[in-house]
Amino acid sequence: MIELSILVPVYMVETCIRPFFESIFQQGLSDDRYEIIVVNDGTPDRSMEVVADLLEQHNNITIIHQENQGLSVARNVALARATGEYVLMLDSDDLLIAGSLPMILEKAIHSGVDVVMTDFLRMSDEELSKPLHLPIQDDIEWKEKSGKQFFLEELNPKECYVWRSFYRREFLESHHIQFIPGIYYQDVPFTHECYLRVDRCLRTNILMAIHRIWNGSVQSRFTLRHARDFSIAIGKTWELRKLRESGSEETKKLQDDLFASFYNLISNALRDIHGFSNRMKVMNYLQENAPNLRFTNGKIQQFISLLYSISPHLLIIVWSLRQKMRHRA
Repeated sequence: MIELSILVPVYMVETCIRPFFESIFQQGLSDDRYEIIVVNDGTPDRSMEVVADLLEQHNNITIIHQENQGLSVARNVALARATGEYVLMLDSDDLLIAGSLPMILEKAIHSGVDVVMTDFLRMSDEELSKPLHLPIQDDIEWKEKSGKQFFLEELNPKECYVWRSFYRREFLESHHIQFIPGIYYQDVPFTHECYLRVDRCLRTNILMAIHRIWNGSVQSRFTLRHARDFSIAIGKTWELRKLRESGSEETKKLQDDLFASFYNLISNALRDIHGFSNRMKVMNYLQENAPNLRFTNGKIQQFISLLYSISPHLLIIVWSLRQKMRHRA
C-alpha cells in the first residue's frame, strides 16, 4: 500500500513550481512509498512545461488536466484519486524543508493517528532568492492529543492551513470531508470540521514547509468576490456547531473562531470595498449564508451580534465610525 499521497493543484505558479517539486524529490523517500497527484487546473502559463522533465523522471506521478475550476475542486479531484494511507495537500508555490517528510511519515504510520500537525516558516520571495539558513531541528517533540485537546489548543482561526498537516485518508473518507467547490477560504470549514471530528492527533514542532509570501496572493486585496466566499465559509463553519452540545467548550471556541472571521470580514470590507451599497452587499452575503449567526461569549460579542441581527446597516455605520476614530487617534 502507498504510504503517502501528495496532492498538488497547479495554477499560475510558473516562477516557483520547479523548486517546489525539487523539494519533494529531495526528501529521500523512495518512489514506491508515495505518489504525487498533480491537478493542472487549466493554468494558462507554462507551469506544467517548466517541470515536464522532472515529472518524467518518476513513475509515481499522476497528472490530471481539467478546465480551471479553482483550488477547492482541484483538491477534491486529487483526493478522489488518492490511494495513500495519509494525504498531504501542498500549495505548489511553497517549499518542503529537506528531510522533514520521512520523519513525519514514519511517526504517522507507526501511531496511526488521524492528523499530524507540523510547524512551518514564512518567507518572502526576496528571502527565498538568497541562500537559506534554516534552524537546526535537533529538539524534536511529539505530543499526542485527543480530538478535543487538538481543537481547543491547536486550531488558530487565522491559520487554517491544510498544507501543514498529514491527514489519514480513511478518516477523511469515512466522514465525507471535502472542500466547498468554487470559493476562496475553503480551508476554514475544512479544517474546523477535521478538528471537530478527529479522535487522535499528533502535534510536532518539526518545520516541514516554507510558506511563500508573494505579491500574487489572491487575498492581497479584498473584493466583493472575497466577501461572498468568506461569507460562505463562515456559514458552513457555523453549521458545524451541531457536532457538539450547545454550551460545550468546543462550541464556545467555534463561536470565538467565527467571531474572529466575522470581525476580519467586516474590517476588510471597510478597508477595501468602497460605497455604502457595496458594503451592504457584504452584509447581505453574510445574512444569506449564515442567517442564524449569533455571538454570545462576552459583552462585546453580544453587542455586535445584537446590532447585526437588528440592523446590519447600523452595524456598518458604527463600525466605520469606530475605524475612523481609531485612525485619527
